[in-house]
Amino acid sequence: MIWPPIITTLLYVFVFGLALGSRIPVVDGVSYAQFLIPGLIMLQVIDSSYGECSSSLFQGRFMNSIQELLIAPMSAYELVGGYVVGSLARSMLIAGLITVLGVILVHSVPHDWLTYFVVIALVSILFSALGLIFGLLADKFDHIAILTTFVITPLTFVGGVFTSAKMLPPALQTLELFNPIFYTIDAFRRSYTGQSYLAPAFSIGMVVLLTALSLGIILRLTAIGYKLRT
Repeated sequence: MIWPPIITTLLYVFVFGLALGSRIPVVDGVSYAQFLIPGLIMLQVIDSSYGECSSSLFQGRFMNSIQELLIAPMSAYELVGGYVVGSLARSMLIAGLITVLGVILVHSVPHDWLTYFVVIALVSILFSALGLIFGLLADKFDHIAILTTFVITPLTFVGGVFTSAKMLPPALQTLELFNPIFYTIDAFRRSYTGQSYLAPAFSIGMVVLLTALSLGIILRLTAIGYKLRT
C-alpha cells in the first residue's frame, strides 16, 4: 500500500534525477532533480488515489461485502466520502514520504505549503472519484486497468512529470492544454519552484471543475444504486 510507490520514486530519482539530470541544465530555476520531485509526487498521488478507490469498491462488489454498507443508514455522500477520505489519507502519507525523500536526496523543499496541500487534496479527490466510477462500471478486474493503461499513465508521462512544457515545440505546448493531468502537475510544481507554465488560478480552477464533475457523477451513480443493488 505504501512502500511500492516509494521504491518506484527512488528508482526514478536515481535514474532520471541523479544520473540523467547531471546532463540536463537548470529547469525553471532549479536543478533537474529538484524539478523532478513535484512531478513524481503527483504521479504517485494520481496512481494511488485511483488504484485505492477502484480496487476497493470493485472488491466490495465482487465479494458482496458492499451489501453491509448498503443496508447501513448511510447516504451516498457518506458512502462516497468514506472511500475518498481513506484514499486521501493514503495519498497524503505517500506524498509526505516522497517529500522527505526529496529533501534528503536532492534538497528539494516546497516553498508554498498552501498550494502544496490544496493541490494534493484536489487531485486525490478527483482521481478517487474516477476510481469509484470505474470501480462501478467494471465487470472484472481487467476493466479497472483500462483507464490506467490507456489514459492516466500516458497523459501523466507527457503531462510534465519529466519535462517542462517550455521545452516542447509550440505545437505540442498547445496540445498540452488538452491534457487534464498537465494542469495538476503544473499547479503543484509551482509550490516547489515558484513558477508555472499557466497561471496557478487557471490550473487550479480546471482541477476544481474536473473534481466537481467527477464527484457529481459518482454521487449520482451511488444514489441510484448503479450496479450496487443488483
